[in-house]
Amino acid sequence: MTPFETRNRSRELKEKIIKALLIIASIISILTTFGILFSILFEAIEFFHLRSFWYFITGTEWSPGIIGSKFGAVPIFAGTFVITIIAMSVAIPIGLGSAIYMSEYASTNLRNALKPLLEILAGIPTVVYGFFAAITVAPFVVKLASSVGLEASFNSALASGIVMGIMIIPVISSLSDDVIRAVPDSQRKASLGLGLTQGETIKNIVLPSAMPGIISATLLGLSKALGETMIVVMAAGLRPNLSFNPLEDMTTVTVRIVDSLVGDQAFNSPATLSAFALGLVLFVVTLLLNIISLVMIKKFKEKYKVNTL
Repeated sequence: MTPFETRNRSRELKEKIIKALLIIASIISILTTFGILFSILFEAIEFFHLRSFWYFITGTEWSPGIIGSKFGAVPIFAGTFVITIIAMSVAIPIGLGSAIYMSEYASTNLRNALKPLLEILAGIPTVVYGFFAAITVAPFVVKLASSVGLEASFNSALASGIVMGIMIIPVISSLSDDVIRAVPDSQRKASLGLGLTQGETIKNIVLPSAMPGIISATLLGLSKALGETMIVVMAAGLRPNLSFNPLEDMTTVTVRIVDSLVGDQAFNSPATLSAFALGLVLFVVTLLLNIISLVMIKKFKEKYKVNTL
């Protein structure tokens, strides 16, 4: 066997080993996802044997741990979506705006200085954000509301949502900045050569081309908001409250899951098993959001024929 053949066989063997390792990693990822799903599903089914599924998804009263306990999850999901909408209303404009500025307007030196400072927010523990929400933002919201004749609770969805949005800003900003910068400069130059201004180029060329990546960044931020617990506990409270008033206290799915699992009830009690039912619904909602985002990403890729992911 010649040295060339020996070297070629060695390279083929290495390629096969790498391919096998990658296949194993993919299988582990898929099996882990199904393992999480089934671990939630079986316990959720057990809960629905004890309590009505229809009342769970349509009921408006959540009162576990008492005689005649009720498990209507509407107030919990209402609180989840109210706080998440507030958080995304803060995170998307600021995060996307900062990404556009750093990628399109800021000089290289300024960008290199600003981006690490912005990403410091991502490394702050959520309990610190919770303290910030409870001690600083919540009293400010109460004072601001009282100054215009409104009554606000110190545990309010608005304070929790604002701080949660601040926490998500670096996620959306950093990823959006990367995908915007990945848009070929030739597209920018062609647009400017045709007489468009820089603002028109960003609006009509750069952002549509980068939209698949921006959607992915937004979805990641949304998932982080849906799964946040500590900020809500410290700033929005634990009370399931069916209200769309952001100045009132309310709670979220993840907070109720934690509260159900750390109590002193038996594991097979409805109060404890309700955590798995809530987790299953949250899993389904997140899955639907992922499917919707994938459809949107596919449409943008087909329209602009640019892959920025």
